[in-house]
Amino acid sequence: MMQDSPEVGPNPSQSDFSMLSLEVQRSTRSPGYESRVRTLSVAELNERLEETETNIRMFSEELVLQLALRDELDFEKEVKNSFISALIDVQNRQKEHRELLKKKKKLKGGAGTPQGQAEKAVGSYLTTVIPYEKKGQPPSLEDLQILTKILQAMRDDSDKVPSLLTDYILKGPLAENTCISFSCPSFHTCSVSMFSFSTSRGLT
Repeated sequence: MMQDSPEVGPNPSQSDFSMLSLEVQRSTRSPGYESRVRTLSVAELNERLEETETNIRMFSEELVLQLALRDELDFEKEVKNSFISALIDVQNRQKEHRELLKKKKKLKGGAGTPQGQAEKAVGSYLTTVIPYEKKGQPPSLEDLQILTKILQAMRDDSDKVPSLLTDYILKGPLAENTCISFSCPSFHTCSVSMFSFSTSRGLT
């Protein structure tokens, strides 16, 4: 479900900037550069000045673009890592919850008592099922943020799970489809354990 983000390779503009940078460095560091500049006329100096200012603007614009791209990639990585962390936490809590129930069942001989029923209610949100629709492409960052909030609430066994899940179904990626039933055949309803298998790959 998730795939690695495509690496941003060098484009023609970046290559041009690299060549321009090397050319400027070679010319300014060459022996006699200062003496040659002193021999230039005012017109030639003005021409050199215009070229320099143009280069500065080009480098500045490219720098701004590259910094913005870096910020976007950093944010994407942070969102994906938060999702993976929440998913792993839920899986660990589910495992602990199952082991605890087995121990309680052995101690009580499987007898169902009001006290036992009350204890089993603890951690009930850990078994919440999250519906999703396979679209043949990774979920958006916005979807991952919503799913992360649900997973964090499940991990904490919070009463917010039902409302978060309702918002996800009614306002999230499932809202476009008229059928939102958990048992609807057009949806793939999966538990967290299945969800982790299909979404954890490719997140770094």
